[in-house]
Amino acid sequence: MSVRKKSSSKAALAGFRILVGRARHQASALSAELKKLGADVIEIPFIEIRQLRSHAPLDTALKAIAEYDWLILTSVNGVEAVAGRMARLGITAKNLKHITIAAIGPATREEIEKLGLRVAVVPQRYIAESVVESLKGKVEGKRVLLARAKVARDVIPRELRRMGAQVDVFEAYETIVPASSRTRLRSIMKDPKRRPHVVTFTSSSTVRNFAALLGMHVKQLHAGVRPEIRSEGTAGIAPLLEGVQFASIGPITSATLRELGLPVHIEATEYTIPGLTKAIRSAAPKSQI
Repeated sequence: MSVRKKSSSKAALAGFRILVGRARHQASALSAELKKLGADVIEIPFIEIRQLRSHAPLDTALKAIAEYDWLILTSVNGVEAVAGRMARLGITAKNLKHITIAAIGPATREEIEKLGLRVAVVPQRYIAESVVESLKGKVEGKRVLLARAKVARDVIPRELRRMGAQVDVFEAYETIVPASSRTRLRSIMKDPKRRPHVVTFTSSSTVRNFAALLGMHVKQLHAGVRPEIRSEGTAGIAPLLEGVQFASIGPITSATLRELGLPVHIEATEYTIPGLTKAIRSAAPKSQI
């Protein structure tokens, strides 16, 4: 489309349709930022957060929290899941006063601090590799509890074990493809008048699920393994992506897009929701969105 003339900085994204694919209960933060800039926001979740069928392993670890030196949390979802189990088990912030906590980024830190806990380490870049870098020289000989999604990259536990840490990994929640989004997403992407000018991706899971919802038949074999793509890959959905730009929250998410044969038009330099919003705003006047 032809970009509308911007009347003010507040309307920097006026005339742009932007698809937000975060989980339903988390979409509001990104949507609100984009709406402030005048964007027409479409919310269709690419991901659904679901509780595990059994919390027994995580519960066992939390009951033995006194034996751990470090707790690492890599998402707000992980914090919420751990907090829920703590409440169920009668474990309070006082039981964790001895433990040193690392959070992958500011949003995760903020959620942890709501529990009355202090976060000692937040890496400069909000990705697993930077978490590892920030813990060098701090975890050797220490016992570490890592609570994360059911399917996740193995960078943190693998590298910390190489440093000499004893790392116990526990699943706190799982992410699934929301089947209810399939019909609505395909309907919008088929219609040039409703098709978004920008699709946002805030994790590798949102990328894989977006592709699956459009029929790319992406199968994640297991954590750390390149996704398997059956059928024709991107060829079959190419008409649905005409004129669409993809905006990624950071390099790991961008790598997943490229692995699936999808382009990266916009990438945040700060791997946060405000950072993604800023990147979209900066790219808009220079693009054909």
